[in-house]
Amino acid sequence: MDLREEFEMQQVIRKGIKDIIVDEVPAPVAAPHHVLIRPVFSLISSGTETASIHQEGVLKEVTDNPSHLRKVWNVMKVNGPLSTAREVLAKFSEYAVIGYSGAGIVAEKHPTIMDLHVGDRVAYGGEGTGHGDIIATGRNLVARIPAGVPFEHACFSTLGSIALNAVRIGNIGLGDSVVVIGLGLVGQLAAQLARLQGAMVIATDLRSDRVELARKLGANHAFVGGSGLEEAVSSLTQGRGADCVIIAAAAKSSAPCHQALQICRDRGRILVVGAVEMNFPWNDMYMKEIQLFMSRAYGPGSYDPVYEKHGTDYPISYVRWTENRNMEEVLRLMALGQLQVQSLITHQFPLAEAPRAYQTIMEPQSTSLAVLLKYTQGVAEGFASIPVRRRVDLTTGSLRTTEIGVALVGSGGLARWAHLPNLKKISGVKLRGVHSASGPRGKSYALRFGADYCCTDYGEILKDSSIDAVIITSRNQHHASQCIDALKAGKHVFVEKPMALTEQECTDLLAAVSSSGKHLTVGFNRRFAPFYQELKKGLDRRSGPAVLNCRVNSPGISGSYWMADPAIGGAILGEACHFIDLMYWLLNSEPLSVSAYSLPTGKRDPIGENNLVASFCFADGSIGNLTYCTVGNKASGGERVEVFAQGVAGYSEDFKRFSIRTASLRSGKRMFAEKGYSAQLTDFFDRIRDGKPQQVTVEDGVRSTLGCLRMLDSARDLRPFAIEFLN
Repeated sequence: MDLREEFEMQQVIRKGIKDIIVDEVPAPVAAPHHVLIRPVFSLISSGTETASIHQEGVLKEVTDNPSHLRKVWNVMKVNGPLSTAREVLAKFSEYAVIGYSGAGIVAEKHPTIMDLHVGDRVAYGGEGTGHGDIIATGRNLVARIPAGVPFEHACFSTLGSIALNAVRIGNIGLGDSVVVIGLGLVGQLAAQLARLQGAMVIATDLRSDRVELARKLGANHAFVGGSGLEEAVSSLTQGRGADCVIIAAAAKSSAPCHQALQICRDRGRILVVGAVEMNFPWNDMYMKEIQLFMSRAYGPGSYDPVYEKHGTDYPISYVRWTENRNMEEVLRLMALGQLQVQSLITHQFPLAEAPRAYQTIMEPQSTSLAVLLKYTQGVAEGFASIPVRRRVDLTTGSLRTTEIGVALVGSGGLARWAHLPNLKKISGVKLRGVHSASGPRGKSYALRFGADYCCTDYGEILKDSSIDAVIITSRNQHHASQCIDALKAGKHVFVEKPMALTEQECTDLLAAVSSSGKHLTVGFNRRFAPFYQELKKGLDRRSGPAVLNCRVNSPGISGSYWMADPAIGGAILGEACHFIDLMYWLLNSEPLSVSAYSLPTGKRDPIGENNLVASFCFADGSIGNLTYCTVGNKASGGERVEVFAQGVAGYSEDFKRFSIRTASLRSGKRMFAEKGYSAQLTDFFDRIRDGKPQQVTVEDGVRSTLGCLRMLDSARDLRPFAIEFLN
């Protein structure tokens, strides 16, 4: 390969609900606390990955899981039938990454990582890493490979960690009798690890070849599952039953659970690590006083973004075995020859033949177990220094001179549901590029909405002279810096709220807009929603100050959901900013001060900083109350805004109902919400063409950010705070 040429990255993609393809996507960029790895081998997790491949089609999937219909119905009630139908149809062609286990060489690292170096041999894991020529994953999901352990063995590290975490949770010790039900990859590894703990291991599966393999790998006893298993276990345990039963099977029935209960001793332990229907007879569980455990992924740290994404390790004195330390231990056992994986490998395929690899796994009569994908370029001399392609061109078309070239920055749900479909309806506007940190997701959006290219490097958007405007829908903490970079590059900016998270970002944005002379507007769509416009018309006729009451219920913004994190603004800066802008716009009066209270802080959930009651005083004497909570019920209303003034009373609820009474009564109802997204986006481009100021300006973004910051200050210090606009 010519080292001067950019390398085209190939990735395994699930297209739609059942098709496996290999396609070119933009290579990832190393984010903070992340590394880029060029794999040598990756392992297909036959259970987890194939569970998301629905070869029998959508009707069979819905028949087996009727809850999908309720999900569609609930979404339709919020977004309407046309948008929902559009999204359901898109599921048949959109891209999804599958795979999470492999081994290779560190090719690039973010400066925040000090203890790994380019060229290091490592095993890696992480949901969403996938099978591709270049993998991005967090530092805590990477472990060095000991000398003597080949790449094809090291790629078992994550599956081994899943099995090791199960053995740890089962509290298996010397002399325990342990039955492993299900001898797929995780079951085979769990059987070996339980034996290393000093347990007597009884392995069972419905397939005789896997039973024989478990016996070869050291299981003390191995049986083909069936009606005689209970008698065999009773005989081997002197009639007591198993101390611990590990369910590593994959089944849509509860048969493995019932079998585990039968063979488990009185006050024994059942541990579920496989995907099975959990339906235990209550009386039998009660009479035996069975302890039931679930094993979650690789160990402590799994699904914790602070650990996996932000690189914060758990102190070893408090958490001895994290998922990363489990990965290291699995590799150590391989190096010692105590954990055997070579016999588990049944097939190897080059990356280009990944569809055949998955078909091999899913064939009913297949004898496959561990199926590996091989990447020959990962160890090629000098390969780590080859420049990678972070932009993929999809069309060769060019802009008309009258068209406004647009780029989407950030491939989130709001862009998919609202902004991109609305953009397609606006004449004289062309989607040129899609930027996403995820190459497959960015390409999926670009193909679906007709973009000319997709990229993972924001610099590609900034240097493209054919792009006149950017629509920024990335995560909140990136908004301000991406806005500033776009303005400096001479682009107009439509940024989703919040525009900024700090006072300094507000100051910098004011300066950037002023020096660039470009438009910047913030996605305060409520100003453009028909029912809120009706409320404003009613208030415009008032003769004195008004009283406003905004009640917002957002139970989805809680727990580990990224938007709930107070460190990046939480629900208040991220969502409540809407209602500070709404109150200002309805009153046409500046907020002067705020006094707020929150739920107790310092808790993981409910997060107190996200649950506030705040009272605002406005320059014209009006007062407003904002109740924002994330502890409500999802079935209750989302938002209700009430307005009162001399001779005026009205409300709007969930964009579906409104009533305003002045000298007469006006009211309205909609079956589906009209939130103003389309009207605002159209207005944004109309004003660019006409050279008119935007209805929502950078100053409006500053006001809402400062109002939210003072809300949080007041709740923390338990005193009122003035809202002073920046000079």
